[in-house]
Amino acid sequence: MRIHRILVPTDFGPASDAALAQARQLAAALGASLHLVHVLEDAQRADALAASLEAALGHETAVLNGPTAPTIVEYATDRAFDLIVMGTHGRTGVAHLLLGSVAEQVVRTAPCPVLTVRERRAPAFLMEAPVIPATAQV
Repeated sequence: MRIHRILVPTDFGPASDAALAQARQLAAALGASLHLVHVLEDAQRADALAASLEAALGHETAVLNGPTAPTIVEYATDRAFDLIVMGTHGRTGVAHLLLGSVAEQVVRTAPCPVLTVRERRAPAFLMEAPVIPATAQV
């Protein structure tokens, strides 16, 4: 399979940033073009945002209006992308059940392979406050 066109949906969060970094490396290694898409529910802001993003990021950029996962899949289908690279928050349990997962919906319905990238976080034990043992006074 030859990858010519890579789509990167973004919500501008840390997981999307990690996916964009991975997609840039893949695009460079494969000689593929990179395209970014952001889905908004406010159509009036879409065109202005797309133009400013494309200028700032240096990649073809689209800002779309509609329900996020179906809109991403429709865009990828209509434009024959070979790969979608997108971030995932890695929610599990109740948070996953309540919030769902855009990445999971895209994986299930996309017309092409989907690479999901988790944001890089320090392990939980490194983020907790250090436990300082009490010292015995002599």
